Amino acid sequence: MAKVEIDKKSGYCFGVTRAIKKAEEELKKGTPLYCLGYIVHNALEVERLTKLGLITIDMEQFKQLKNARVLLRAHGEPPSTYEIAKQNNIELIDASCPVVLTLQNRIKKKDKETNDSTQTVIYGKKGHAEVVGLVGQTNDRAIVIEDIDELDKLDYTKDIHLFSQTTKPLDGFREISTEIESRMQKSAQFKSYDTICRQVSNRVPNLQEFAKKHDIVFFVAGKKSSNGKVLFEVCKKSNPNSYFISNPKEVDISLVKENISIGICGATSTPKWQMEEVEKIIKSSKPNLYLDNSETF
Repeated sequence: MAKVEIDKKSGYCFGVTRAIKKAEEELKKGTPLYCLGYIVHNALEVERLTKLGLITIDMEQFKQLKNARVLLRAHGEPPSTYEIAKQNNIELIDASCPVVLTLQNRIKKKDKETNDSTQTVIYGKKGHAEVVGLVGQTNDRAIVIEDIDELDKLDYTKDIHLFSQTTKPLDGFREISTEIESRMQKSAQFKSYDTICRQVSNRVPNLQEFAKKHDIVFFVAGKKSSNGKVLFEVCKKSNPNSYFISNPKEVDISLVKENISIGICGATSTPKWQMEEVEKIIKSSKPNLYLDNSETF
């Protein structure tokens, strides 16, 4: 019989859990609640919250709002967002992740302590909400590096301070840090600050182990989730029979055969209920092949 297991360590990270809970609490008050940007990069979860009354807006719409309530998601915001809110009498419900806020303050403090020639470098994805907030702490002076191929844009005769988006892979950060250090010239100094969230990075070894012990893996995440793309690649490398799905309805039931082990996992932006829905679909489609996952693997 087929065996199915949901990865217990997959699903929302602390920051996202906190933001979703905050949104649900505020929506119960019955007054309009806006969210600046998608609260989580998961279309189905955004749809669920929209039905509860959450109104998603972009920055241009935010600038036009007055006397309203706006939720700030876990990714964090640059100082300019808070200034706009103050000018327009907007009540902010700040659900920024504490880990991200700590990093923002750290970058802001270091930027003030250094001279104008020091380069603040952020290893992250250009345009990502968290990175926009981080760059904003430096009055937009920080240089964003997505990968090692972009390191030529730095001046190695001047001091460099390297930080990282909290959800980037640890091995990628270490590779870039080592490469920058090897290129430093003259008396220029290089300082590297490992600011990657361990709740996210620790999922890599767990997913590697989880993917290897199953015949096939269904990885559930939103199509726009950066974290989802990274973690899916981890699964794919550990188990070539890994399949990315953004909606439980996308499960290919023809892959479910007798006497195989099926793993279900997801990103830090994937709610548990979506992974459970995948399990239900498998169970209802091929009930005779399904073995209760309470049994020991």
